[in-house]
Amino acid sequence: MSIRHRISIALPILSLSVVLTLLLVACGGNGSPSSGNAPAPASSTSLKNVSIGLGYVPDIQFSPFYVAQSKGYYQAAGLNVTFNHGIVPDLIGSMVAGKNDFVFAGGDELLVARDKQVKAIDVSTIFQKYPVSLIVPADSSIKTLTDLKGHSIGVPGPYGSTYTGLLALLYKAGLTLNDVKVQSIGFTQVAALIGRKVDAVMGYSNNEPLQLSKHGVPVRTFAVSDYQPLISNGIITTEGTYHSQPEVVRNFVQATLKGLKDVMADPSSAVEVSKKYIPGLDAAQALQVLQATIPIWQGSNKPGYNDSATWQSMEQFLVAQKMISPVQDLTQAYSNQAVD
Repeated sequence: MSIRHRISIALPILSLSVVLTLLLVACGGNGSPSSGNAPAPASSTSLKNVSIGLGYVPDIQFSPFYVAQSKGYYQAAGLNVTFNHGIVPDLIGSMVAGKNDFVFAGGDELLVARDKQVKAIDVSTIFQKYPVSLIVPADSSIKTLTDLKGHSIGVPGPYGSTYTGLLALLYKAGLTLNDVKVQSIGFTQVAALIGRKVDAVMGYSNNEPLQLSKHGVPVRTFAVSDYQPLISNGIITTEGTYHSQPEVVRNFVQATLKGLKDVMADPSSAVEVSKKYIPGLDAAQALQVLQATIPIWQGSNKPGYNDSATWQSMEQFLVAQKMISPVQDLTQAYSNQAVD
């Protein structure tokens, strides 16, 4: 929520962090994949080495991690943290295979992975709201979700979080894919809506609406999180790490949340900090993205909290869509021990 950074549920999975980055890279990070780390402190030999897979190129969506690193929060917690960027279709699978200690991925992706017997757990949800919206021109006749019937909707393709978000909105409206005209338009949502090639598009709440506004096109949005609660990007680790190194997990989560709180309190400073991690950062656009992302990070609970009701609602939706089998004990998929 990153962003940049398209997660797949029923189809091959791309982590949401990859998706959100791909979308928001136009708003800031345009460098090549790299670790994105500041120079390690001289005392790093006494710190615990850990790594997190963030996905794709360095980007402003990852600013909570950059701030935590830059301000020494990880070091103070006894950690020497490495950020691993790069296109990884299955971040969770790569973590379980030993690539990273943590990954930044979506809760929906996690349940799909666990349905395949992957032993991973969400220890802190950073994006408290699913960052995907249906976007229509301000003068559109689509006033409610039920008005979508018979209309054309542009999506990058039949995959990813935008597609999952569309399924969620149709599900809540009592509609199916047969009731609308879904068009695969690639990542051209802005141009497609400006040119009225489709009646609506699925995009990211902190990306496409900003671009459309920049082009002087007023729009209305239907945020998926306002209709169907879904767990978005958070810090995920293996069950092995969670049980054998609880202090490491807690220290990493707490330090990251300190960075998150700093970003929300002072996004301008976060942009400045992020410049040394993101080659070619456009500060003005990055600030706009951050300001649009803060409401997505915020929720009714404390930052980083895993909401049980949202997990339950998401599980019911994924089961209804035949994306996963019913989960016998959903509480095994997430924990708040590192957040509380």
